[in-house]
Amino acid sequence: MKVLHIITGLDVGGAEQQLRLLLRRLPAHCEVITLTDPGPVAHGIEADGTPVTHLGMTGNRDLTALPRLAGLIRGGGYDLVHTHLYRACVYGRIAARMAGVRAVVATEHSLGDAVIEGRRLTRGVRTLYRATERLGTATVAVSDTVAARLRRWGVPEQRIHVVPNGIEAHRFAFDPAARALVRTRLGLPLDAFVVGGVGRLVPGKRFDVLVRAVTQLPGVHLLLAGAGPEREMLRRMAEQFGSGDRIHLLGERDGAADATVGGRAVGGRAADGRPAEGRTADGPDIPGLLSAIDVFVSPSPDEAFGLAVLEALGSGLHVLYGSCPAVDELPADQAPGARHFSPGVHELATALRELRRGGPGRLPVPPVVRRYDISRSAEALMSVYEQAVAAATPVRRRHPAAVPPPQGRTAALPAAAVSLPDPSRSPDPSQLSKR
Repeated sequence: MKVLHIITGLDVGGAEQQLRLLLRRLPAHCEVITLTDPGPVAHGIEADGTPVTHLGMTGNRDLTALPRLAGLIRGGGYDLVHTHLYRACVYGRIAARMAGVRAVVATEHSLGDAVIEGRRLTRGVRTLYRATERLGTATVAVSDTVAARLRRWGVPEQRIHVVPNGIEAHRFAFDPAARALVRTRLGLPLDAFVVGGVGRLVPGKRFDVLVRAVTQLPGVHLLLAGAGPEREMLRRMAEQFGSGDRIHLLGERDGAADATVGGRAVGGRAADGRPAEGRTADGPDIPGLLSAIDVFVSPSPDEAFGLAVLEALGSGLHVLYGSCPAVDELPADQAPGARHFSPGVHELATALRELRRGGPGRLPVPPVVRRYDISRSAEALMSVYEQAVAAATPVRRRHPAAVPPPQGRTAALPAAAVSLPDPSRSPDPSQLSKR
């Protein structure tokens, strides 16, 4: 089976990293097109042996991307197209229909109750999503929570398939050597109580709550990995409360670093060995960061899955979280080290103070981590592919309307999409690919 993956961007992010992990395990010939941002994850995918094409899309209203994308799909002779993230799903489904590919799967990575990929859900976004969803064959939800949201949006039950995210659990196992090295490099006392967090620095993640809580705990340090528009505000907040020397904003991190200690990656480089934008060459990657901290906090109140929480549990950490369907959808004994809290500064500070007094230590890796193994996710996704290809009906091209206009001309939308709202009334999905 020949599969084309279309994704909005390939900078550091949860959906982007998940695609890379899946590509390593899917028993299919896969290629990738990124509409924008061929960043560190693109380099990593190419290093793994999967070709990546950058479409060079300039924005939400760049309709010239449609005929170019349709031409690439038609020329590739693909059996199935798989789209990831909002803009890629919208344009990818339309382009696949224009190219005559009827087996189209989309993964919904980041649909919340009120936001999608960190941005507010408007009527225009919902309308555009529903209209283009009908052009596909199946929609994959990364959790039962997301599947329920899709049903409330009117997506038919038979089109929804739940394929949870997965991780390579061994990569996040606690490493004492990495812990010592990361703390030494960052100038942290080896006996300090250190809190950690990972994610896009955007309002919806509520990292302001985490920063303010740590400022109320003298002697406690925070390692916060991620980039985004709130970085400067968080830095100023830490300084305002006199905690600038204890709040460490590390920039973007991933797990594809090339430097190792004791067989574990601890560097902050992209897969091709170059320092990635927003990172320093001597900073920790995510596995190294998790080994260095004592407690992990995910304050976001609205998540589609909770991948960062799962990775932290894989390192044997106590975890405080605001939302994590990956944990909440299972019995409590599957993740005994994870504790839900309502994202408030006082409640979080109190919970951290209690854990500090108890000396949290490392926990055994809980059953929830083994449940979400990336190999199982790849097997389940391959089953969805096989069903989609089997259900696809061959298309007879009887007139030139099915052929996209030549390069450089404005593309006409297919008949099934003529009712789409004006994209100018929807937020620009070019900013929706970050976690």
